[in-house]
Amino acid sequence: MTEQLSNLWPAPLATRPLNATVTVPGSKSLSNRYLILAALGNEPVTLVGLLRSRDTDLMMGALEALGVRCDVDTTTDTTVTVTPPSSGRFNGNVDVFCGLAGTVMRFVPGLALFADGPVHFDGDEQAYARPMRPVLDGLKQLGAKIEYHGEVGRLPFTITPPTELPTAQARVSIDSSGSSQFISGLLLIGSKLPGGLRLTHTGEKTPSLPHIRMTVADVTGACGAIEADESARTWTVVPRAIQLSDKVTVEPDLSNAAPFLGAALIAGGTVRVPHWPETTTQPGGLLPGYLEQMGAKVSFPTIDGVRYCEVTGDGTVRGLGSFDLTAAGEIAPSLAAILVFADKPTDMVGIGHLRGHETNRLEALVNEIRRIGGVAEELPDGLRIEPVLSETLHEANMETYADHRMATFATMLGLRIPDIQVINVATTRKTLPDFVGMWNGMLA
Repeated sequence: MTEQLSNLWPAPLATRPLNATVTVPGSKSLSNRYLILAALGNEPVTLVGLLRSRDTDLMMGALEALGVRCDVDTTTDTTVTVTPPSSGRFNGNVDVFCGLAGTVMRFVPGLALFADGPVHFDGDEQAYARPMRPVLDGLKQLGAKIEYHGEVGRLPFTITPPTELPTAQARVSIDSSGSSQFISGLLLIGSKLPGGLRLTHTGEKTPSLPHIRMTVADVTGACGAIEADESARTWTVVPRAIQLSDKVTVEPDLSNAAPFLGAALIAGGTVRVPHWPETTTQPGGLLPGYLEQMGAKVSFPTIDGVRYCEVTGDGTVRGLGSFDLTAAGEIAPSLAAILVFADKPTDMVGIGHLRGHETNRLEALVNEIRRIGGVAEELPDGLRIEPVLSETLHEANMETYADHRMATFATMLGLRIPDIQVINVATTRKTLPDFVGMWNGMLA
């Protein structure tokens, strides 16, 4: 308890309407996909605007263990040049540490197929609870040997690459209902297989389809090689050399914009985020439309050649009724924080897979909403939030479960509820290295 109390951060209360511009770092999802694709190529690639956070540093560490060079620019640490091994083979007989990063533990194992020996994977103790089996079953179907050192289907494990990769088109079937990352992890390596890959998802629903579309777009940009049949839940990757452009710019992380733009609805006032793309494969691109349905005024002004997303609220929030969030489940915690203050109930559905994220996010959200006096319950495929009078919501020490989105969720509640204390706000470094500074700057 003493350690917990020493690790409390007082979430600042909003004492007046906001008027802020917040610059959001690069997308974690795009950053880690580009790092993988750059490592799979033959020529160096310079990534500009790369997110520098625990997750991307873990990814670079994993690639460096496999023999990839990641040279950070000495003047701008968000510019990183990735040089793949000159031999075209990754190092075997190495250890890869995944931390709690889903993109590392689910994207890097595919690279072990092209290693010259076994690759051992481990991570944070909390990562042992995260499902891994679908992507590993896919690698087994491609000839890899998987040795588990704990529970089957979870970290830690060792992958031994096959002596020979299949020369004909490889056909792989997995149930990726638990995470879109299982599909993405296999699609990223598909064109490097001698005969290409035909991947079929056997589950009834496809979680976070925009993330899969992001992977398809990124791989297509690197080698023009994926045919997607989403109705049949099948993706075909032709064999072809992968090579990104020599310089790639990373978009800002639109999902990480959610706490800041959502703050305008909770506290009132205006928050704007620069460099908002006109089109994007990021699920966070759906955020402005969601906020508009909740009562925000949303616009996209261009100032000095820079396109902004600008959100204005007056402190009132409209509940959403039954709301399908299948396409963008990663922003559910931010939306949940806003909906605690809504005028009617909301059932966020299509997000059952959040039970397998950094923590069981549905259970965590229910626990923390109840902790402040709110009303919430888990649904089979989502979360129900019932409105209560704001004056009945009260102070609390908020658990974050080593989950960056639970930390930002708790901080958002503190905009309107006095004396909210966030336990281990430093977990936000996973994707926002200076979240506290950014949040205080927004309120200043």
